[in-house]
Amino acid sequence: MKILVIEDEPKSAAFLQLGLTEAGFVVDTATDGAQGLGAARGTEYDLIICDVMLPKRDGLSIVAELRRLGRQTPLLLVTARNQIDDRVRGLDLGADDYLAKPFAFAELLARVRALLRRAAIRAADSYQVADLYCDVRHRRVERAGRRVDLTPREFALLLLLLEHAAEVVPRVLITDRVWGMNFDSDTNVLDVQVRRLRSKLEIHGARPLIHTVRGVGYVLEDRGLDA
Repeated sequence: MKILVIEDEPKSAAFLQLGLTEAGFVVDTATDGAQGLGAARGTEYDLIICDVMLPKRDGLSIVAELRRLGRQTPLLLVTARNQIDDRVRGLDLGADDYLAKPFAFAELLARVRALLRRAAIRAADSYQVADLYCDVRHRRVERAGRRVDLTPREFALLLLLLEHAAEVVPRVLITDRVWGMNFDSDTNVLDVQVRRLRSKLEIHGARPLIHTVRGVGYVLEDRGLDA
């Protein structure tokens, strides 16, 4: 598997390249944001590790641009910053996970492998349940032929439910796949996100497709007029 490391600090870049190479990955490096974005746009990588504070173009703008282009490459943000606002912004823009410096390489490697496992599950190019259609490659969602605009987090949540359509998806799996290891399980963030997604999918009077299984999780399925 091929990984792109976007890191302007030479020692950190060399450390990551060596460790990941020894773990069996093919690793390319970029030393600034502009170079990193160019590499990410021109080559298909299995995963991107990107520092937030970069010269020429910061990591957050790289995430935003890649997701705007429809690139679904798993993306792990790494930064010395540890403020909650920075983490939330990066994840909301479409990053898959967030790791604050300093960190143990073993933790980074565990997160890399977890992200790659998640990505391997997402094999379908499109999904359809009733009148809900999702074009994964182009990140396009439609309900009864009408475009539904979703945030990166809402899209990730919907995609997970579609991957397991008609199956109950446990809350713990949703938080792990959509929020990663940084999720605070004591909050009601998941419930709020599901409500927002439902409100967008049920616009114009469309019948519910996302159903709550109390104490367990959620299921996406067409229950017809009985929903």
